Amino acid sequence: MESTHKHLRRARGDVIYDTVIFIILTFLFLIVAYPLYFVIISSISDPIEVSAGKVVLTPVGFTWDGYKEVFKTKTVVRGFLNSLIITLLGTSINLLVTIPTSYALSRPDFTLKRPITLFYILTMFVGGGMMPTYVVVRNTGLLNTWWALVLPGCLGVYNMIVARTFFKTNIPLELMEAAKLDGCGNTKFFIYVVLPLSGAITAILCLYYGVGHWNSYFSALIYIQKRELWPLQLELRNILVLNTSVQTRQVMTEAELLEKKRLDALKEMMKYSLIIISSIPVLVIYPFVQKHFVKGVMIGSVKG
Repeated sequence: MESTHKHLRRARGDVIYDTVIFIILTFLFLIVAYPLYFVIISSISDPIEVSAGKVVLTPVGFTWDGYKEVFKTKTVVRGFLNSLIITLLGTSINLLVTIPTSYALSRPDFTLKRPITLFYILTMFVGGGMMPTYVVVRNTGLLNTWWALVLPGCLGVYNMIVARTFFKTNIPLELMEAAKLDGCGNTKFFIYVVLPLSGAITAILCLYYGVGHWNSYFSALIYIQKRELWPLQLELRNILVLNTSVQTRQVMTEAELLEKKRLDALKEMMKYSLIIISSIPVLVIYPFVQKHFVKGVMIGSVKG
């Protein structure tokens, strides 16, 4: 009877603990999620109501004008397409460089793996700096090309370490020895055995590199002067940070003050629409690689 009472009291304590944790996590979730929710409802609300601060929990004066004006702006549409091309091209090059390098450094029979690994790790702490990098990019003729955005960072050292750890823990030496007995060389073993077993780490690297390319704007700001080559994030930076006016199809006149205010409010609403549009690719891709993402974080945290 006494043990049953202790069990009930312990269970009641667990319920209280779980309730408190649930309330705290819900509160933190609301703090993190509300800004994104506010951006969403503001992007589909009347711009005058948004500027007046009347949009708090629900859209007011539902409208798609912000999205319509965004897609009427050629520079934004072109920037979106440029970002897609840069992300696909950059991620492909990253995978072509990172996966073979990581696999080679994971093999214990590779005699130079220790000095090469130390050389790569050294670059995480010591860098040449922005000016020497710019000089290298300029002298190699990469300025004003997308190659300047994808080649200098074609290998991420942290991602390489994560992939190397994956290969060390998931591709046993016995598997390679068995393949060699069947006449399989290193290249065939890598292509026909290692790569098919590396779907998880490939998905992780695609997420890491893809999000990095999609969100990057600083490299384009330095190396790209031609606006027709700008990625979406650089266009978005101009609109959000530098407050660059986005051309609209309406013509402002000084005689219509109300029209001027409406156009200014519309430009503000277009900022919210641009934020949503620029976030869509990552939001669409992430659910498909979420389980691999968690596994990749654990791989990188347990072993180096």
